Order: sequence, then structure tokens, then C-alpha cells
Amino acid sequence: MLIALDLLDRQILDRDGRPVGKVDDIELATTGDGTPYVAALLVGQQALGVRIGGRLGSWIAGTARRLAPDDRKQPMRIPYDLVATVDSAVNLSVRRELLPDAPLETWLRDHLIDRIPGADHAG
Repeated sequence: MLIALDLLDRQILDRDGRPVGKVDDIELATTGDGTPYVAALLVGQQALGVRIGGRLGSWIAGTARRLAPDDRKQPMRIPYDLVATVDSAVNLSVRRELLPDAPLETWLRDHLIDRIPGADHAG
């Protein structure tokens, strides 16, 4: 299967061309007759750590899980039906605001970025 070549590590863009993240892993499912299909794109360090595997992968995924808010212990999951096109990037049919934030990005924003003086002012 060439799914890995076609999707993994590609930039994900929302419908306005703004970056959402990169495809760190792919969730597969099967139809009733056993035909596999791409169910979702997984984004974030948790998915990347699992994909890398080994000690390094476990450390990356574990750190991301520990830093995630209590209600977000899984990687960001983008259902594949939100994908409009796949070319040099994965283009979504929705705006970034309709997607959940990646857990590590949420932690970094809440604990680091928001504490920088002037961070709450528009640029």
C-alpha cells in the first residue's frame, strides 16, 4: 500500500490555506466486507511517538500524553471525510477553528505562550 507515501508527513491545510499540522499517523478501518479504508488522519506527538516506536517513540508519546489536558489523552483525529484534496499537502474542506487543538499545542499556549508579557495583544 502506498498510503504512507501519499499521506504521512504531509502538511495539512484548512480550507483557507492555513496550516493545521502534519499527518503523523493514519487510522484505518474496514467495511462490512473487509475492505480497508482510511478513516482518519492522526496529528500530534502522541501519534508520532507510536509511529516511531521503541524507546524514543514511547518517550515522545508519553511526554505528550502527560502534557495533554485531562480530557485530551488521544492525538488530534481528523476524519478523512473532511479531506477535500491531497496533492503536495492535504487540503481540508473546513476551517481550522472547527478542529480541536492538538493537546501539546494547548499545553504550550496555556503554560508558556500566554505567560509572555503582551502575548494577549494582537500583532
